[in-house]
Amino acid sequence: MDRVFTSIAARIAGFAGQPAAFITALALMILWAASGPVFHYSDTWQLVVNTATTIITFLMVFLIQNSQNRDAAAMQAKLDELIRAVEEARTQFIGIEHQTDKEIERIRSDLEKECDDDEGGGRPDPEHAIDRLIRRT
Repeated sequence: MDRVFTSIAARIAGFAGQPAAFITALALMILWAASGPVFHYSDTWQLVVNTATTIITFLMVFLIQNSQNRDAAAMQAKLDELIRAVEEARTQFIGIEHQTDKEIERIRSDLEKECDDDEGGGRPDPEHAIDRLIRRT
């Protein structure tokens, strides 16, 4: 079931991100708006587009969330592998995405403080980030 859902979700998300999907949606909205005079701008005419857009939006939320969850998990796995493969890397960072927001914020704060200490105080200059990384190895 997971593989089928993932396959369908990936296909729909892939299509929804294409220009053709936008053009299709735009054409449908233009067609709906042009049909207004034919249906005398009735409540049913309005209900059709409201219902359709609500259903599509509701379903797309789940598909987009699934795609983002999958992408984030894959990215974390790749980063964990890089951390594991680099001899000087601190392996305690593997899996920190499972910690609470407060714990992650503490880790970020500690890293920024460590960076400040390495630079002799003050906010680290982003332009020299690569130089700091090279010096660290």
